[in-house]
Amino acid sequence: MPPKDIAIVGAGLAGLACAKTLAAYDVRLRLFDKGRSPGGRMATRRVEAEGQVLNFDHGAQYLTAHGAAFAAALDAAHAQEWPDAGRRVGVPRMSSVPRALAEGMDIDLQRQVTQITGGPGAWYLHHLDARLIRPGRPFPTQAPEREGPFDAVVLAMPAPQAGALLAGPAPHLAAVLEVVRFEPCWALMLAFPQRLDLPDAIRLESGPIGWAARDSSKPGRDANQELWVVQGGPAWSREHLELEAEQAGTLLLEAFARHAGGSLPAPFYKAAHRWRHALVEVPLGAPCLWDASLGLGATGDWCIGARAEAAVDSAAALVAAIRSS
Repeated sequence: MPPKDIAIVGAGLAGLACAKTLAAYDVRLRLFDKGRSPGGRMATRRVEAEGQVLNFDHGAQYLTAHGAAFAAALDAAHAQEWPDAGRRVGVPRMSSVPRALAEGMDIDLQRQVTQITGGPGAWYLHHLDARLIRPGRPFPTQAPEREGPFDAVVLAMPAPQAGALLAGPAPHLAAVLEVVRFEPCWALMLAFPQRLDLPDAIRLESGPIGWAARDSSKPGRDANQELWVVQGGPAWSREHLELEAEQAGTLLLEAFARHAGGSLPAPFYKAAHRWRHALVEVPLGAPCLWDASLGLGATGDWCIGARAEAAVDSAAALVAAIRSS
């Protein structure tokens, strides 16, 4: 019999797509995510600087739809074309797409799931306030909260994180995930006082920069602002992965200035964000991971390939597997 009480850890594209489909089968769902809002890598950073509110799409830069299902989801979220007809973005920010998918869902935000205990048909999740967990800081000493029991648990997060949670209750599943590899990415957010004489979107095949975009040129943005997102190339980001954010940001800004002809006006806002699991390099090679005897599974773009749509396809495959249990 298919499970009726399911916990989903991760409210990115895969987790939201999985929840939205399962909800149609009258399944009782509980979603957990460590972020301040749903979306995962389809993220928007909102900051204030120089008396202005600035929004940066510092994660996924655009989305492409090859299948009808994902195209329909983008239509429902009112995504628009940018910078050409083959690519689309959320309006007025990229995070608008996952927010549309998450509408009406019960999501426990800023909760870091640290452990899965129990057994088949009675799984428990242990979680902490995600704001207390920071790299380089001592792990919180407070006792985690416990939720459950759940008939099944779905992990919709990068494979290394899913593997860490599965290592206790299902080491054989954790071992399967070890094949997956990701490319990291440093993303630099910049706000300038004046317009730069550069194209709205720049893709480079080598060097420190892989992609740069005038974020404020996207539909629904404030065209009076000059906001840029500069992404480090995969090789450069991997080489500089353990730098402090300020150091990585300074190096990327210097590389961006060289590309712009040698100099740039001083930005009035500058911040870098490290994505350890940005793009799928080596996928799982299966549409999803599911052990019906345990009621444990995992889903994500990393199952299939380096496209956001792959997260939705993986979620659909997992739902089909769950329903056939």
